[in-house]
Amino acid sequence: MSLTRRDFARTSAITGAGVALAGSVGALATAPNALASYDTESTGDEAADARHGVGYGPLVPDPKGILALPAGFTYRIITYSGKTKLESGEFTPSNHDGTATFDGPRGTTLLVNNHELKGPRAKWKYPVPLTEGLVYDPAAAGGCTVVEVRPDGRVAEWVGIAGTSTNCAGGRTPWGTWLTCEENSDRAGVNGMTKDHGYVFEVDPCDRRANRGPKPLKFFGRYDHEAVVIDPKRGHAYLTEDAAGPNGLFYRWTPPKGFEYGPGKFRKLADDAGVLQAPKCFDSGGKFVDDLSRATKIGTVYGVDWVDVPDRDARTTPVRKQFADGEVTRARKLEGMWWGDGGAYIVSSYAREESPVQHDGQVWFYDPKRRTLTLKVLLGVNPDPSEDGAFDGPDNITVSPYGGLVIAEDGEGVQHLFGATDSGRTYPIARNELNIGTEEEPEYSEFAGVTFSPDGRTLFASIQTPGILLAITGPWKRQRI
Repeated sequence: MSLTRRDFARTSAITGAGVALAGSVGALATAPNALASYDTESTGDEAADARHGVGYGPLVPDPKGILALPAGFTYRIITYSGKTKLESGEFTPSNHDGTATFDGPRGTTLLVNNHELKGPRAKWKYPVPLTEGLVYDPAAAGGCTVVEVRPDGRVAEWVGIAGTSTNCAGGRTPWGTWLTCEENSDRAGVNGMTKDHGYVFEVDPCDRRANRGPKPLKFFGRYDHEAVVIDPKRGHAYLTEDAAGPNGLFYRWTPPKGFEYGPGKFRKLADDAGVLQAPKCFDSGGKFVDDLSRATKIGTVYGVDWVDVPDRDARTTPVRKQFADGEVTRARKLEGMWWGDGGAYIVSSYAREESPVQHDGQVWFYDPKRRTLTLKVLLGVNPDPSEDGAFDGPDNITVSPYGGLVIAEDGEGVQHLFGATDSGRTYPIARNELNIGTEEEPEYSEFAGVTFSPDGRTLFASIQTPGILLAITGPWKRQRI
């Protein structure tokens, strides 16, 4: 059913200004480079913010040169590409990305960790090992591993899926499995691949046998996937696409009537099961919005209609190119997603010349009940990314059990994990101090895979290059402001 202009106007009138504060984040803005904010800007004084209940204070340099944290916090290296080993004896694969946690047996915590490895295996020193029975395409280097952290601190790691390409953000399902997404849509015969790529695969961290014979979930479409979330109430899946020329899309998949979710149930669906759609947004005046970058004020609300994808497997034309101008709403660098507060938080990492308006990051909240997108975070273009202080390039994202969001930075220059409170104040949680460049031209890899343990006591995150999974603990507290 289409959401009419009258429906949207009525919804906007009911929610009023409060729609900008819906969900657990509110009208977020990051000073000093926010394009728009109300009275929610960070003071820039981390110690003062901490005294007033915001954040945890200044970051303390790490003598080991890996991770700067606030006083009282510590980190532990869980896996390290080329140093730690899998149960099978091979080294941990490199290029860590999207991650989620699960309750494991006997008090363990299980993590599924994507490895964003693109192209043929020969290109990478530490690809995901081709474990028998778990391989989709033996030519591809990517996949994901399952990491078990035991109560006594011991760690085990094994392959969840191999032979996939450029496994990026992914997403957790309500029934306790992981959906790993290929951010690459090479056809068989391209870049040495022997099978088509650009799909989503399901990985069960608790049942190794369930992962044998990997099957692409083709009904989600074939394109450069980033992230996916599942609406546990309505059954829809929402997916992001990281692509340009033209910019990518945000998708909704509606399951077939009568479909019952659960572990392994996706494998039984036909390749064309359900309906895959792209968004068509419009403002409160009913005017079509061609690109989400046009929103230049926090609290902007767009109504959303959904348009059927003509050919989800992109047999002749990439999915995003199957729509003419005026048919769908696009956005650049659609990245991480997380389900929370009854909707989906969606990241647009940055926009440049390929977009109508430039920015250094947006976070949107999609409310499926009202069928609206509300702009929660808007970061202006960072004038000097080499300087510590401003945040840019949000990527992976999670909803914090202590209020607000925790966001992994994938911008230029200095890289952080940072938080944002319900009222919109931002604060640093960690800074990557591992220089993979030179002293004259330092370079710091992005953060990825930010997620809390099921009990909320540990924040896991990765430094993507070379590939380090970290567990951060400390005096977590509710962010009151």
